[in-house]
Amino acid sequence: MNWQDQYRWKVATAEEAVRAIPPRTRILIGSGASEPSRLVEAMVREGTHLCGNEIVHLLTLGPAPYVAPGLEGRFRHTAFFIGSNVRSAVQEGRADFMPVFLSEIPLLILNGRVKVDVAIIQVSPPDRHGFCSLGVSVDIVRAAVDTASLVLAEVNACMPRTLGDSFVHVDRIARMVPVDDPLYELTPEPLDEVCRQIGLHAASLIQDGACLQMGIGRIPDAVLAALGDRNDLGVHTEMFSDGGMRLAQAGVITGRRKTLLPGKIVTSFVMGTRALYDWVDDNPAMEMRPSSFTNDPFQIARNDNMVAINSALAVDLTGQVAADTIGGRFFSGIGGQVDFIRGAARSKGGRPVIALPSTAKGGTISRIQPSLEAGAGVVTSRGDIHYVVTEHGIADLWGKNIRQRSCALIEIAHPDFRAELLNAARNRHYIFWNGNDASRQAQEVPSPAAVPAEMSAATPN
Repeated sequence: MNWQDQYRWKVATAEEAVRAIPPRTRILIGSGASEPSRLVEAMVREGTHLCGNEIVHLLTLGPAPYVAPGLEGRFRHTAFFIGSNVRSAVQEGRADFMPVFLSEIPLLILNGRVKVDVAIIQVSPPDRHGFCSLGVSVDIVRAAVDTASLVLAEVNACMPRTLGDSFVHVDRIARMVPVDDPLYELTPEPLDEVCRQIGLHAASLIQDGACLQMGIGRIPDAVLAALGDRNDLGVHTEMFSDGGMRLAQAGVITGRRKTLLPGKIVTSFVMGTRALYDWVDDNPAMEMRPSSFTNDPFQIARNDNMVAINSALAVDLTGQVAADTIGGRFFSGIGGQVDFIRGAARSKGGRPVIALPSTAKGGTISRIQPSLEAGAGVVTSRGDIHYVVTEHGIADLWGKNIRQRSCALIEIAHPDFRAELLNAARNRHYIFWNGNDASRQAQEVPSPAAVPAEMSAATPN
């Protein structure tokens, strides 16, 4: 049977397709903008035969009806990364969270430790050879498609055909559901002055010819917006956004100086606006790879001058980074932060960067903290940290002792909290007060304006 006949034989409605899912299996749902929402909704609505099924996925932009209260007997969700659509279910204990490096999720799937039985995905229409493209999300979906016993796919006329390790043949898919639905979009948020300042500081660490990794959100967008005067930047990242597209269109991103896959924008998933999805369609500059490649620290380190910029929720005075918990409750996930921080650190000329606003909750809480709050998870260890950036400047922590780290981080904290942080550092014996070494140490403490009057004459040792 040729592939055209196979395709016609496999076409089904979403309701027909989900009837093929057996109970008590693990189901992976396509990531990000590639969530196959019609199949997901049909699975919940029509899959009354299902019980004891586990659903796993990365961040998805569409609905998550399977975590609704009352469905626990049919579906149990495990999040590899917690998005807003499943956050309350995880925090209430109706769903689970798996802390894991993004680089290792494909390996867990491929070696069967996290065996995927059913992959529910979204693909582009087949080309003349019968190959569909995984489109804007290859990430961990590649491993699931390669190993699952059952693959169900929405064949979406709106899905761009992306190049790289993104193709799956019609004969690998059991049921094909034709749709013509716009992909979910992630519209960039407006930048405020704090984000703009963080972007400018972080951009000062990026030289011509550097290779970039950026995440999701206003801070990565602000960094990209500050790079318009750079030349021959490259990209090796887990996620590619509208900001990267604009720099490529302006000729700033060329990849000419890349030492790994020169000329290619290497990424595992694309998330942004319709204009971005149109731009990546059949674009030979785009190289889609699974997370096991894009996030492998050894592959990342093959890019000279690798600059990895990741966000955080809080940093303590020793350099520990909390990025997946707030108030002791799981909020997001490890994702690719550690992968890229370590990969960039091992790159020739590389610079790993943690960037965050200095305060939260309208300026009432400092994100630079004496110690992380109870229940906070350390995503990136103090030994991995090189640069920390806020709107107040850059702290270079690599090769620095605890006293030097504390002083550098207090310098980039919000001025309203510097005195409090300095007192905390003193009480923890991070900073010792001794006049014997005044000349050398005076340059390592915050400016006198940040120190209480009664302490301003003291000198740390």
